[in-house]
Amino acid sequence: MATDRDTVLEAAVGVLSRRPTAHLDEIARAAGISRATLHRLFPGREALIREVGLLGLQRFAAALDTAAVEDGDAEAALRRLVDAAVPDAALCAFLAGENQLYDDDHVNALWDVQIDRLHALFLRGQQQGVFRIELSAAWLSEAFFDLIAGVGWAIQDGRLAPRDAAFSITELFLGGALRRHAAPNPPNPQHVRPAQRKPIPHE
Repeated sequence: MATDRDTVLEAAVGVLSRRPTAHLDEIARAAGISRATLHRLFPGREALIREVGLLGLQRFAAALDTAAVEDGDAEAALRRLVDAAVPDAALCAFLAGENQLYDDDHVNALWDVQIDRLHALFLRGQQQGVFRIELSAAWLSEAFFDLIAGVGWAIQDGRLAPRDAAFSITELFLGGALRRHAAPNPPNPQHVRPAQRKPIPHE
């Protein structure tokens, strides 16, 4: 029987990210433990949700570290971040959808640290000429995180294969976020000399 806290938290993520109002009995069953054991580990629903939120922030911070988002080319750093964050996309889905977390000052402070790092990545990318400057770095940060969360929901519901998640995120997000470089001006038809025809030989 699973009694490890992290194992129970992982099971809770699988339930709560899909059904935020799920009862503790359902979470206990998903974790393979009794309601009494769950209560011994977490004294109530509020405590459980807070622990799941803290786990999500911890994992996202670890993904930012693994991706070394402060280093090098911003597009390459973003691609590294996608690879690092996708395995915990369900936790991002939980963070995006659990309103109760917004009332916790400690959780909010940790969230601000992580979103500021993401914001700095997009701001650096704009300064490097990688990301579009008409879209604010703050909006790109929120949109990116919400896209990771959306992938978490899609994987859990069977609408997206886990192996396709990273590709789906990078192609969709970068398709809209990358700076569009102007194509070279086409030649002016008035300045193009007509092709010289070869004379037709007379027989």
